[in-house]
Amino acid sequence: MKLNDMRDNPGARKKSKALGRGIGSGKGKTCGRGVKGQKARTGVSIRGFEGGQMPLHRRIPKRGFKTMFPKDYAEVNLDRLQKAIDAGRLDSKKLITEMMLMEAGVASRAKDGVRLLGKGAVKAKIEVTVSGASASAIAAVEKAGGKVTVTAKKKEPKAA
Repeated sequence: MKLNDMRDNPGARKKSKALGRGIGSGKGKTCGRGVKGQKARTGVSIRGFEGGQMPLHRRIPKRGFKTMFPKDYAEVNLDRLQKAIDAGRLDSKKLITEMMLMEAGVASRAKDGVRLLGKGAVKAKIEVTVSGASASAIAAVEKAGGKVTVTAKKKEPKAA
């Protein structure tokens, strides 16, 4: 290959249409922008603008609060935990930690930790240490004779 033979693949660069070059070009006079008005001008950004009327997003009342730093847990259901134990990826006789759940492929990645959820059933007597757990998950593990330890701190209600 020679330097003077180098060129782009066909279709890699699309030629822009020549605008405002006569009626026969198909993009003459108004260049495909329609007729006058704000949208025909350059530098227009009118998303959400309602012609001076108060926009919808400002008319509707705002309610509640959304935290800027929400906890994002990797969720693990009991049925996935039981499948990993049955497959031999987890040892039910040892304490199961968040690190062991990730190594076994049960939890994809611990963002702010792992949260145990109560979907499915667990047959083995297990001891689990996780960042969070639902009440149904704790009840199901304790019913099977196991124990769940939650490491995340619970918020205390503010005194009035």
